[in-house]
Amino acid sequence: MHDIDIAPGIKAITPAMIELRRAIHRQPELGFEEFATRKRVIEHLEDWGYEVHKNLATTAVVGTLRNGHGPALGLRAELDALPIQEHSSQPWASSTPGKMHACGHDGHTAMLLAAAFELARERSWRGTLHLFFQPAEEGHGGSGAKRMLDEGVFELFPCDALFALHNSPGMPVGKFGVLAGPCMASTDSVSIVIHGKGGHGAMPEKTIDPVVIGASLVLALQTVVSRNAPPSETAIITIGAFLAGDAANVIPQTAELRLSVRSLNPQVRSLLRQRIQALAELHAQSYGAQAEVSFGSGYPVLVNDPAASQLAEQVVRDWLGDDGLAHNQKPICASDDFAFWLEQIPGCYLLIGNGDGAGNCEVHHPGYDFNDQILALGATFWVRLAQRFLD
Repeated sequence: MHDIDIAPGIKAITPAMIELRRAIHRQPELGFEEFATRKRVIEHLEDWGYEVHKNLATTAVVGTLRNGHGPALGLRAELDALPIQEHSSQPWASSTPGKMHACGHDGHTAMLLAAAFELARERSWRGTLHLFFQPAEEGHGGSGAKRMLDEGVFELFPCDALFALHNSPGMPVGKFGVLAGPCMASTDSVSIVIHGKGGHGAMPEKTIDPVVIGASLVLALQTVVSRNAPPSETAIITIGAFLAGDAANVIPQTAELRLSVRSLNPQVRSLLRQRIQALAELHAQSYGAQAEVSFGSGYPVLVNDPAASQLAEQVVRDWLGDDGLAHNQKPICASDDFAFWLEQIPGCYLLIGNGDGAGNCEVHHPGYDFNDQILALGATFWVRLAQRFLD
């Protein structure tokens, strides 16, 4: 990293931003509860001359900087942590039991703040810069991006393009991943409650056993992917929970299956929903029971705009050469609520390598930690992207 061209202001502020990142990591907050994190963000933005807006989605922050006439660019970072118990011996490990920054949002916030400092200091660009610090990306209490959208974020802060950057464990430091088109999967949560007829385990003939029906339905649901979705399309149905009864000699009245459903095509997403509903209801009826199917509001497919993706790729190539790009990028089946925003405004969600050395585990893992070595890289990318777009 020592030979990579880092913006001068970012070099100066990186140690302070690393300390900020670690302070945020020590004090993780779940979605719509990020009050301390929000306070830190506001203080820095106000110190650097940004107009700061605090009246969206409970804990969202929008920093706006205008420098002459030109287009409007939006950059997003997330504020929230996850309900996970951290396993770490680092001095900046979570001080709050059952909560941790297991996805790197602490690092994303610090990266965008470092870029905010440099873009306020060095004003060769022309136009309007909107920095969106979004709560609740992980969906704790609902989607922060969706709530901001519902509260008119882009009527208040119109943008010509939007970008978001996420760390990627396993991708080497110094690499960026860009993929035009469908990039991340939609996600839906589904609850299937089977209403049978409970009774004594010694007299099963007098019952309609929802456990047996549910067990059969678990296997039947696999055919939705294998026999209804086109083999060329990504489709995932995961039954993550099967809840029924609490005694060995009692057949319960109900059983519940909880599903996570993902796809990379809106049409396939619709197909999966239709087939799950029909299969569950008819399957239960065939046993003399009833199935109640409920769909939770999920995230749509995240689709990167081709022109915005090409711009992001070119910024990396002009800065780091072809070696700065992670080639052969493929869509991933994780989800991000930035997808709601990309349905409204063209933009790109890209990845930055978090490292592939020993101990660099995946996100949402109790041993995960953001790699502070990449903070200056991500911040410099933001500066170069903003200077190119607002040229």
